[in-house]
Amino acid sequence: MARMSRRGFAAAAAVGLSGLATAGLAVAAEVSGGGGGADAPARRARTGALRGMWLATVANRDWPSKPGLTAAQQRTELLAHLDTAVRRRLNAVIFQVRPTADALWPSPYEPWAQCLTGEQGRAPGWDPLGTAVKEAHARGLELHAWFNPYRVANHTDPAKLVASHPARRHPDWVVPYGGKLYYNPGLPEVRAFVQDAMLDAVRKYAVDAVHWDDYFYPYPVAGQVFDDDAAYAAHGGPFPDRAAWRRDNIDRLVLETAARIRRIRPGTKFGISPFGVWRNAVTDPLGSDTRAGVQTYDDLHADTRKWVRENWIDYICPQLYWNIGFTAADYAKLVPWWAQVARGSGTELYVGEALYKAGDPAQPAAWQDPAELSRHLTLAKGHPQVRGHVFFSAKEVAADRVGAMARVVADHYQQPARHSR
Repeated sequence: MARMSRRGFAAAAAVGLSGLATAGLAVAAEVSGGGGGADAPARRARTGALRGMWLATVANRDWPSKPGLTAAQQRTELLAHLDTAVRRRLNAVIFQVRPTADALWPSPYEPWAQCLTGEQGRAPGWDPLGTAVKEAHARGLELHAWFNPYRVANHTDPAKLVASHPARRHPDWVVPYGGKLYYNPGLPEVRAFVQDAMLDAVRKYAVDAVHWDDYFYPYPVAGQVFDDDAAYAAHGGPFPDRAAWRRDNIDRLVLETAARIRRIRPGTKFGISPFGVWRNAVTDPLGSDTRAGVQTYDDLHADTRKWVRENWIDYICPQLYWNIGFTAADYAKLVPWWAQVARGSGTELYVGEALYKAGDPAQPAAWQDPAELSRHLTLAKGHPQVRGHVFFSAKEVAADRVGAMARVVADHYQQPARHSR
């Protein structure tokens, strides 16, 4: 997922100011209570800190290396990634299993993922998610199933989707924006459907966690408007403005999903890895000392701070994809801010690390130093709320362009990871 709107976008998003100042409205109290409560930290305390890596499948970012490989070739590549995680002394793999409203398991809701065969809806001849769960656990690794709730396609042409795709059967559910297709988060029937589609995997497989990344409402695109006028007219009446209504839509998705995970598979965690800046302090005194051009509360309509403080989720893994000393979004300022947010909440804090930037000549000078990431982990040790780190992503964990991952292992992971299994 080294795409502009998640990873490469992080640097661009950290340049400038934006922001509304409206407060989100809380969702119904009867579905509150969080995704696992205060016992989640106790579980992790027994197993040591999380050492994870993301394994991205969208656009064949990490796996499969290209579409159309045989089932045997795909399986071999997948197991190689799991073996790399063990070799790097990690204990968790966050595996992207619903990249673009399609599935890496036999789903009754959505078609087989295009990244497997090159043809959306075509069966690959095996069960990637089932295999990943079994083989990860056999290696002592946690397997977190990574879903994207609302992204439908990395293009805007519904005709390119397989004919049976829900987005084609319900065109009123879909909004084109910024060169992509999204499900409309403002429609209650969409919110119910995407939960059903994701939680089918939780029913079928002993995944250790449900994981979402940073896509809620899409990242803003200059000169474009996300057209949810009809949904807002139908459902936005009780809210003071559209931004508050949008935040409530995402709040409801989080709370409802957390409650359903608890019912379907008790003990399975629920974690989210948002963009690293909730709000800038200049926008909100509760915000971080940053000058980010994107703020999740205002631009993605995701009140990530509230989800932590009110313990709606088991863990938060903010993508702190900036170097120590980066002016607009300094890693050394964001780690203590997130530690303070997590303190006493019952929500565990992991830090998302930009391994993909290490040695990239397009990145600032700090990223040319193989020790930059190791310094991140050293800094984070000063904040007991930080219970682990997750590296983006599997391809870089294996290739390790300038030895940054090897340095992290040598400096911080001398002992094998402790596991829950």
